Amino acid sequence: MKDKKMMIMIGDEYFTFITKCQDPKACTVLLRGPSKDILNEVERNLQDALGVAWNLALEPRLVPGGSAVGMAVSNFLQQKAKGVSGVRQWPYSALAQALEVIPRTLAQNCGANIIRLGGGWGDGELADMNKLKIWEPLAVKEQVYKTAVETAVLLLRIDDIVSGSKKAKDGGEGGAAPPPNMGGME
Repeated sequence: MKDKKMMIMIGDEYFTFITKCQDPKACTVLLRGPSKDILNEVERNLQDALGVAWNLALEPRLVPGGSAVGMAVSNFLQQKAKGVSGVRQWPYSALAQALEVIPRTLAQNCGANIIRLGGGWGDGELADMNKLKIWEPLAVKEQVYKTAVETAVLLLRIDDIVSGSKKAKDGGEGGAAPPPNMGGME
């Protein structure tokens, strides 16, 4: 197969296309749009798509999409919470409830009645994401969960520091002391 070269006029400019290359090392993507705003949005979408392709090339493992993993993890955490008593079950229950927000939001965006929530998004029936061939990259899912938990821990630490400093001001007991090198932040 031989390289095919052609010159085409698009708008008021000429573009040269070289196609059917045997082993191309680079390619060019031409984006056009009716306005700069739309063109910028198309470019952002293309960048996102290329990022997904890059992530899949580096880590090709997939998990079922449609928040199936989130619901499975939520269910696991709810079961774990039942096996723990008292205050120790609260983190499990809170994280399980938080993981159900994304499927609920997906259902709302699909027009489903979230009171009668099913996974089929139209017929109210649960759907198997494997059969529907809806997938998500595992690397993305792992990073989302890591970031969410790290953010929650950070917020809890900040809340503990703030509540501890308020108790210290009021003369109350308990609470956490401010961490080192943060004196004078009142």
